[in-house]
Amino acid sequence: MPTAAAVIIGNEILTGKFEDENGPWLTKRCRELGLDLIQVSIIADTNVAISSEVQRLANMADWVFTTGGIGPTHDDVTMKGIATAFGLKLHRDEKLSTLITHHLGDRVNEDALRMADVPEGSELWQESDNRFPVVVCRNVLIFPGVPAYLQAKFDSIAHRLGGQPVLGRQLTTHLSETAIAHTLREAAQRWSQVSIGSYPRFDTTPRTVIVTLDSRADDDLDECSNWIRQHLDSIENKGRGAL
Repeated sequence: MPTAAAVIIGNEILTGKFEDENGPWLTKRCRELGLDLIQVSIIADTNVAISSEVQRLANMADWVFTTGGIGPTHDDVTMKGIATAFGLKLHRDEKLSTLITHHLGDRVNEDALRMADVPEGSELWQESDNRFPVVVCRNVLIFPGVPAYLQAKFDSIAHRLGGQPVLGRQLTTHLSETAIAHTLREAAQRWSQVSIGSYPRFDTTPRTVIVTLDSRADDDLDECSNWIRQHLDSIENKGRGAL
């Protein structure tokens, strides 16, 4: 399945001025699309930070999504950072320049047109429901940082990304993790296509453990889920019998 990584760019996130909304949203959206998200990074608005992180992740994932740093101000250096990552120069895209000019009319100035400066060789993914296209440099998709704009643009091109949605199951038990560890380990060995997670909750009374199961194989998921449930019930019944 396609893999993906997200780079959240912005000093405002690192300094706590604003809470990151894009990382959590992309995490959920990738799961829905069937993209295996391998990393989410939050980095500063600097050419060095952007270029090094984009270069690293572009070699690891099929798709890299960047958010933020593509406006007209001095701290909007994402395009330059991505160009540096691939050893490219920036050039002014005529189509973007025309769109910006048409949108702003007599308010257009050089700072506004800076938003049309993209890495050489970039593609423009234009969809009918978006005024401005998504800029794509190799396997890096460049999105705005404003959550509403990111979400609208991402959803408009999501059909291009491939993937097969992940199916999930969730089980809850009052047994401790130490009591169920052997069962989960055996299940993971039996059903290698199922990803099993164990997450204790200490804010409930009585305390619980949530077991999650993820897979693209529906039959394996059902078999694994039923098998674990039976074994957890058996362990619980034995415990009651011992009392």
